[in-house]
Amino acid sequence: MSNQNYSMMSEFILIGFSKFPQQLLPIFFLLYLLMYLFTLLGNLLIMGTIWREHSLHTPMYLFLCALSISEILFTVAITPYMLVHMLSTHHSITFVACASQMFFSFTFGFTHSFLLMIMGYDRYVAICHPLRYNVLMSTRDCARLVSWSWAGGSVMGMMVTLIIFHLSFCGSNEIHHFFCHVLSLLKLACGKGTASVTMGVIMVCVTALMGCLFLIVLSYVFIVAAILRIPSAEGRHKTFSTCVSHLTIVVVHYGFASLIYLKPRGAHSMDSNTLLATTYTVFTPFLSPIIFSLRNKELKNAIQRTFRRIFCPLSF
Repeated sequence: MSNQNYSMMSEFILIGFSKFPQQLLPIFFLLYLLMYLFTLLGNLLIMGTIWREHSLHTPMYLFLCALSISEILFTVAITPYMLVHMLSTHHSITFVACASQMFFSFTFGFTHSFLLMIMGYDRYVAICHPLRYNVLMSTRDCARLVSWSWAGGSVMGMMVTLIIFHLSFCGSNEIHHFFCHVLSLLKLACGKGTASVTMGVIMVCVTALMGCLFLIVLSYVFIVAAILRIPSAEGRHKTFSTCVSHLTIVVVHYGFASLIYLKPRGAHSMDSNTLLATTYTVFTPFLSPIIFSLRNKELKNAIQRTFRRIFCPLSF
């Protein structure tokens, strides 16, 4: 993009919640603030529990710890800005801040998907190849998989951000969203080749996300086949229970994402689109620590022990 194009669009206006009735905004603000704080505290509690409990120093919980970190960073990239703009009369965001927000949201969003894929692979190895688990999922291998997830997320975030912000933006600078959403920004782009760039970005993102989902589904096909070969019902239930929390998060993560990105165009008003988008950016991260702490018995017991150590130290 030329210097002239940069100067033409030095800032954007986030429409987001500005069209909502003003009396509703304090209610939304309080609701999303509480969910945001719970997301941070819940994930920090999971990370602290895994750090303190030596029994949780296993690949599955290492991946969960990395997932909690990406969850925190994803919400920090989007939610604080959303909360500030919700009660502010100044809804602008600078060009650089918009690019930074897009980079970090894409980086941590894709990292989240890659980590969910790796967690599916971990469950596949644990159930289908239990005798080789310690070899295939050694500490070095786990660290390498986590590093590749973060690296992959960073590459995807950088690639998409560079492509988008090398387009020319002219005319309206109003983003019909509460953060620098890629599809909303692409609508403001103009110039030759914009349509092909838009299609290319969508195809890259969809291919990466659907690739992760396909590998997760493939892992569970083999997992279910292995579980069905277990003779006792109790054994089948015990084995499958180790997958429930991960499987639930996958359904929630991809379910809410599909509601946003695969819904028919024009099927919702701008206000309903805004509220629908918060299900993925605010509500999904809010649910994640709840699902893992409630559906994973081992983690739930460890969190309870951590609470007792903090509030009842004399009993230990």
